Amino acid sequence: MPVSQFRTKDRPAQSFDYADFFKRYAKAFEQSLADPSHIPTLRSFFAEHFLGLSFEGTVEAGTNDENFGRMLDEGYAFYKAIGTTAMRVEKVIAQPLHEDHDRIEVFYTAEYRRPGGAQLSIPFSVVYLTQRRADGAKIFAFIAGDEMALYRQYGLVDENGKPT
Repeated sequence: MPVSQFRTKDRPAQSFDYADFFKRYAKAFEQSLADPSHIPTLRSFFAEHFLGLSFEGTVEAGTNDENFGRMLDEGYAFYKAIGTTAMRVEKVIAQPLHEDHDRIEVFYTAEYRRPGGAQLSIPFSVVYLTQRRADGAKIFAFIAGDEMALYRQYGLVDENGKPT
């Protein structure tokens, strides 16, 4: 996997291994499906404040606080309810945006167990904007596609977005 090298304003050149960063993120995702105690690990990947952008053009600002932790817990309960069993990072493309900031596109494959036991794999990608810090990268924005449309297409949720 690619390791990106960038020079930062106040620090010497550092290597940011975004492939490793997002593999650790995917592992924390999987662990959170089984045990909500991993939510603080997931929160550690995000900056203190961040933006979520949707395919519909909406922009939502978030704060990395206890409320965000509760929202993650609810989200992972939903992912578990629709049969999510695993998340794999297939490819990571890193591009510098500006000093100490990068655009990262992560290509994932999510694994699901459908009602009845059949396995299902769904590939998708998410674009993240990250800030490089002395202690590593932090996500300050993400742009995701229409995951509910994919779930409907594959029969994981009904027309109202409820698990089938």
